[in-house]
Amino acid sequence: MERIYFDNSATTRTDPRALEELVPHYCDSFGNPSSLHSFGREGRKAIDLARSRVAKLLNANDKEIIFTSSGSESDNLAIKGTAFRMMDHLKNHPQGPHIIISPFEHPAVHNTCKYLEELGFKVHILPVDKFGIVDLDNLRKSITESTFLISVIYAHNEIGTIQPMSEIGEIAREKGVIFHTDAVQALGKLPIDVEALKIDLLSFSGHKIYAPKGVGGLYLNKRIRVVPIIHGGGHERGLRSSTENVPGIVALGKTCEIARLEMKEEAERIGNMKGRLIRGILDNIEESYLNGHPTQCLPNVAHFRFTGIEGEALLLSLDGMGIAASTGSACSSKSLKPSRTLIAIGLDPVSAHGSLRLSLGRFNTDDEVDYVLDKIPSVVERLRMMSPLWNK
Repeated sequence: MERIYFDNSATTRTDPRALEELVPHYCDSFGNPSSLHSFGREGRKAIDLARSRVAKLLNANDKEIIFTSSGSESDNLAIKGTAFRMMDHLKNHPQGPHIIISPFEHPAVHNTCKYLEELGFKVHILPVDKFGIVDLDNLRKSITESTFLISVIYAHNEIGTIQPMSEIGEIAREKGVIFHTDAVQALGKLPIDVEALKIDLLSFSGHKIYAPKGVGGLYLNKRIRVVPIIHGGGHERGLRSSTENVPGIVALGKTCEIARLEMKEEAERIGNMKGRLIRGILDNIEESYLNGHPTQCLPNVAHFRFTGIEGEALLLSLDGMGIAASTGSACSSKSLKPSRTLIAIGLDPVSAHGSLRLSLGRFNTDDEVDYVLDKIPSVVERLRMMSPLWNK
C-alpha cells in the first residue's frame, strides 16, 4: 500500500542534502567543539558556519543566534529568561509583572505562561477574529506600565493563519515592550526579517524545516538580556549550557541555507498543491469548511472541518488508506478536548472536533494530492452515514 505523508507541520523528513553534511560529524569530525585540539576546532568551525547560515535567513547578526535542543526549549528560554530577569524589577509594582499572549499559542508558550502565573505573573490573552487574527486595538489598550513581554505566534501550527507581525512589532517597540514570537512553523516557509519586523526574540526548530529532531534555536536581539534556564559550562554565550549537538546544528544550518535560496519557488509549488486540495475538498464535499485565513496563511497548511463527523475517525480512516494527516497540533494530539485554537475563533466544541489538517511539504507531489482528493469524499460520506450528528 502506498503511504502518503501530509503531516509536515508535525515534523518533516530530513533533507538528504542536510544528512550528507551532518553524517561526518558523527563519524570523523566528532570532537567536542569546546576542545582546543583539531577535532574540537572542526566542530566549532561547523557550528560557526551554521550560525551564519541561520542568521542570514533571518537578517540577523551571527552573535544573535543561540542554539538549543528544540523550539519548546527556545520558547522557555525566551519567556522564562525574560520573566526571571524582570521579576525583581516588577515584583513590587501594584499591577504585577505583566505578559500578553494570543489565545492559541503553542503549548510551549501557553503552559510556560501558566507556570509563570503560579509565580505571580499576570497574563492577558488577546481576543482574535474568526480567522484567528489578533485584535491590535486590544493589544495596544492591554499594555500597562508593568507589561514587559508580548508573545504572539508568527504563523499558527493548526490553521496556518499568519499574524500581523509588523504591526505588533511597531506597537511593542513604541511602548518599550519586548516582542517574542514562536516562528517554528514560519521559518523556512515565509521570508522573515527580524530587523524590519522589530522582533526581539524568535524561536525556531530544526525538524519543521527538514533537519533532524533534537535541535532548535533562538534569535536574541543584541539589545535584549535574558537569564539562562539551563546552567552548566556556559555554552552558547552562557545562555544555554550543554555540549552542542554538532550534527543537528550543522543540519539546521544547511536547511536554513536551502530555505534562503529555494523558499520562493518552493512556496509557490506547494501553494499550488494546497490550492488544489482546498478547491477539491470544498467543491466536492458538502458542508466542508476551511478554518483560518483564506489568504493570510502559510503556503503549506490547509485546515478543514466537516459537519457531522469526528476528526479522529476521519484521521484513522485515512491512515488505513496510507494517508498520514492530523487534526491539529501533534503536541496535543492525544487530548480529547476540543482545540483551543478552534474555540478561540468561535467554533463550538462539536464543530471543532470535526477537523482535519493537511500540511504539505518539500517531498509531496501532485499525484499524492490527486490520491488524497480521490479518497477523502468517500471516507467523509461513509463516516456521516454512521454518525448520529448527520441527519441528512
